[in-house]
Amino acid sequence: MNDMPGPDTMTLCEEIRAHLAARKLAVLATQSDGQPHASLMAFTPVDDIKRLVFATYRKTRKYESIIQGGRAALLIGSGIEPFEQQRAGLIVTAHGNVFAAPINSAQSMLKSHIQRHPEFEEFFSSPECALIVMEISDYQLVTSTEEVRWCNLDSI
Repeated sequence: MNDMPGPDTMTLCEEIRAHLAARKLAVLATQSDGQPHASLMAFTPVDDIKRLVFATYRKTRKYESIIQGGRAALLIGSGIEPFEQQRAGLIVTAHGNVFAAPINSAQSMLKSHIQRHPEFEEFFSSPECALIVMEISDYQLVTSTEEVRWCNLDSI
């Protein structure tokens, strides 16, 4: 039995990589006690496309939702074009587990995050700021209302 991902999975991975490289902002969706919460986030891919990192202040509803809920979605699209133009583009949603960055890898992840978003270095380096990791279970790729594809990371 071959455990290698098939060509379709590899093509999806390439599309996701290119999309993540071209976008720096995304909308994080969490929920706590049945209350949904959405936040605009600066994100950085790490470990290829298997993890995304972002930062938030510890004393926020967002941080509490992350710590209590453990799962989130991150909608990655340009978001600045009119809806008519977006329909021809690609919108990617990452789904996964979210948690505070482990101490043993936090510094290298923080360095990558600052390199990608140098304008936020002071915020990211603040003691009140927490670096959050999203361990991706799957990506949803949407190019139109009729074309929705899924990339399960268990297969790569």
